[in-house]
Amino acid sequence: MILEQYYIECLSHASYLIGDESTGRAVVVDPRRDITEYLSDAKKYGLTIEGVINTHFHADFVSGHLELVDATGAWIGFGEAAETDYPIRRLSDGEKLSLGEVELEILSTPGHTWESISVLVREHAGAVPAAVLTGDSLFIGDVGRPDLVNLGDGSTSDLARAMYHTVHEKLLTLPDEVVVMPAHGAGSSCGKNLSTELTSTIGEQRATNPSVQPMSEDDFVALVTEGQPAAPSYFSVDAAMNKRVHPLLVQDRTIPELNPEQVKAELEAGTRVLDARSVDDFAAGHLRGSVNVGFDGRFAETGGMVAEVGEKIVLITYPGEEQDAAVRLARIGSDGAAGYLTVDRDGAFPTELADLIEAAPRTTVEELDRLLAADAVTLVDIRNPGEREFGTIPGAVPIPLAQLRTRLDQVPVGKPIVVHCAGGWRSSVAASLLRAQGFGNVTDLLGGYNAWSESHVPA
Repeated sequence: MILEQYYIECLSHASYLIGDESTGRAVVVDPRRDITEYLSDAKKYGLTIEGVINTHFHADFVSGHLELVDATGAWIGFGEAAETDYPIRRLSDGEKLSLGEVELEILSTPGHTWESISVLVREHAGAVPAAVLTGDSLFIGDVGRPDLVNLGDGSTSDLARAMYHTVHEKLLTLPDEVVVMPAHGAGSSCGKNLSTELTSTIGEQRATNPSVQPMSEDDFVALVTEGQPAAPSYFSVDAAMNKRVHPLLVQDRTIPELNPEQVKAELEAGTRVLDARSVDDFAAGHLRGSVNVGFDGRFAETGGMVAEVGEKIVLITYPGEEQDAAVRLARIGSDGAAGYLTVDRDGAFPTELADLIEAAPRTTVEELDRLLAADAVTLVDIRNPGEREFGTIPGAVPIPLAQLRTRLDQVPVGKPIVVHCAGGWRSSVAASLLRAQGFGNVTDLLGGYNAWSESHVPA
């Protein structure tokens, strides 16, 4: 049995290649759009990819099933409740798929979405399962949230109740030694308490996962429907893309380098400019109107929060990061990266752009305290609801970063604005977005809530 996990930090996403050495037959589970790694490993192991299984309709990225079908002729499998614009193989509960010696068994595991399935992997028919690929049903440390963009005819409570039965009547009935391999890890908006561990076992989760401990169904529903991260607006776009035929990602595509005059022209035309440099370098100097989405953070997901999927984008990156940045955006369906400008780590922009460079002001905790005491500032808290449960700065207006672009009309005006997150990365995104959208006198809090709470004990 060959079982490879492919994990990308930028989206906290895991996909899998399952193959049988004796027959050379393989399937890929929950693939991303850039598929060269799957194809390369399949060739290395002497495998033919004959099927692509999606455990559910993903919302945080565009799945690579169409790209794999184009490259290999594979079939596409979904749970029975799935409805698509392209031909699929409907996989029913208890159905067994043979790759030769290796056997896969489909488990219907609704709760994150109605069509959600998990995949049991056995080294040979009749053996104790070696692993279960749980999609977004059972995570390491949590369970999947009821997916707001895939509700269908139900409600979040209906999905949560389905998840309760999935967990206790399907997944926790598996032997303790079965390895748990989910589709997402820490940082994903598909759950709220995901671990940084990439695999676990059913036994470990039974003992340590707070969401699967013995409790009533009503208590479980309350647990999994409260305090979830705000879902970015692009989730609904990606979920819809995954249900229909859409343009394929060109696997070897590159975006062109732009000269200073071309960058100026794009700025004047209102093109979205994403600056992928660090928060500190962006603060020291950036192009007026650009939005700071650092390549050192959740670049793809955050890019989808500040720009429409398909919107034309110009990238500002450090040398050597420009093509990877374009690929990361393409993973969420944002194929509009039109070109790039690189800036060395010394922060020197071309002299032709000198008149467009400005610094990003930042506010210290001490300065914020003075402004709040004088009622001379509007404070915006862009953290997720679950984060705010642990403490807030009094008077802050809560608007999660994922919703900021669509809730600009709810940002109070008339006073200087200070934006804060937990540590300072997301607040740079938010403050630069507000400035790019025409808000004046906007800064972000240096060190974020963490710095504020350290100087206000007890917070």
